[in-house]
Amino acid sequence: MAQNLLPFQYLNGKNESGLTSFAGLPLYMEMAMATGLNDTIAETLHSKTRGWSDQQMLLSLILLNIAGGDCVADIEKLELDEGLSTLLLKIETYGMKRSEQRSYERRWRKRKNRAFPSVSAIHRYLEQFHNEKEETLRIKGKSFIPSTNGLLESLLKINSSLVDFSQKRNPSVTATLDQDATLAATHKSSALYCYEKYKAYQPFNTYWVEQGLLIHSEFRDGNVPAGFEQLRILKESLEQLPAGVKKVFFRSDSAGYQKNLLSYCAEGENERFGVIEFATSIKVTQSFKEAVALIDESAWQPIYKELDGAKIKTEQEFAEVCFVPTWAGLSKKNPDYRFISIRERMSAQLELEEIEPLQQELPFQTIKFKTGEYKLFGIVTNRDLHGNDLINWHRKRCGDSEKVHSIEKNDLAGGQFPSNKFGANAAWWQIMVMAFNLNSLTKALVFPKKLKKKRLKGLRFHVIHIAGQVVKHARGLFIKLSGGEGTADIFYQTRQNIYNLANAPPLLI
Repeated sequence: MAQNLLPFQYLNGKNESGLTSFAGLPLYMEMAMATGLNDTIAETLHSKTRGWSDQQMLLSLILLNIAGGDCVADIEKLELDEGLSTLLLKIETYGMKRSEQRSYERRWRKRKNRAFPSVSAIHRYLEQFHNEKEETLRIKGKSFIPSTNGLLESLLKINSSLVDFSQKRNPSVTATLDQDATLAATHKSSALYCYEKYKAYQPFNTYWVEQGLLIHSEFRDGNVPAGFEQLRILKESLEQLPAGVKKVFFRSDSAGYQKNLLSYCAEGENERFGVIEFATSIKVTQSFKEAVALIDESAWQPIYKELDGAKIKTEQEFAEVCFVPTWAGLSKKNPDYRFISIRERMSAQLELEEIEPLQQELPFQTIKFKTGEYKLFGIVTNRDLHGNDLINWHRKRCGDSEKVHSIEKNDLAGGQFPSNKFGANAAWWQIMVMAFNLNSLTKALVFPKKLKKKRLKGLRFHVIHIAGQVVKHARGLFIKLSGGEGTADIFYQTRQNIYNLANAPPLLI
């Protein structure tokens, strides 16, 4: 190849060099072993695969997510990485007796030379999770969540092993659960239109803040409202909380403003956790606006937020509202609900407009006071916190939820879907959730302090995409790392932490 603007040339290198662009991926393989994820997959899933085990399939797709792939075809990028493939092929038979190795090799019609399953094998595997019978039950224009088949049900259970492991190694007595749905746009012909008027799926997440883990994520069609069967999902999420959790808090956007959901929390209907303290945004109705209009101007207090330990005054104000909706006031035995209103002065440009005709186009409700026009929001809670503290606590849900959604759809492979079949896409989504949790555990429990707060793109730059050379020597397998002593120290420390984690006794609360 002729030189161009700079004095260098590209050459097509040979594969036998043992080079890898993913020297950090084996750390996640070890972490999967340390957490017991591999064993859980083998014990829980029993699919019909041709040669490939469930462990190999799921681990391959988890590594694909961690490495940055976002579609099934990207698995070939990992397969063509000669160093990584050499390592995986060696690991597959690690610890096996000669008889076990021969039995393993007989699973293949020809000599096995792939470290990762092919694109067609992955597609066939994912389609096993589809429940075709459920598709006949769909009714046009109605929300519908297909029942899982036995295989997908088993896949959903695997994630709980990561949650249990995290609790044993980093126990927490409290669980703050943030619930929120996210829209994942798609061009699949079988996908349905969402409320934003484009084709999408709309998975619904339950995120455990203290552990940084997704404990529940239900895959849904785009036309299913966020609040649809939210109480059921909360109950299922509570069942996923491991031993040691004593107190539960709950946060949601206005989708959670439902009588059955709020009363379940406030009245302590859950036998294990009793009263669940919550805060949710509310739907600003005309009756709520009328109650807010009666608030004396002197009752409004500024909202402060904390930034680097300092309190900063915002342009918003809050006030307690004497508001009792019908559902909350039917009986004197009902628990007390606090309603808090939040207002923010409209910009001068919007004040010059005719607000009422624009109301349907604005993403918020408005209200007029003597001092001007304001945006209006509301929160309902059963917590006994100062209004400013409650608002800031509730708003942490927004930051965590949006961050999780971004990681799922952009950093991981949750933004692309492999099939027109709902069940195959649901399995793809759940495998992405496992990758999310495995990465969260790795950051929290074994990575050095300077890497714990980095997003995946930062981890790929510092650890995952480090170049290396896989070398066989004296019956041993070695990875020569690039990046100098600093990079090597990160790898040495992380591997030692994984080993210690795997062999440490569980912590007791």
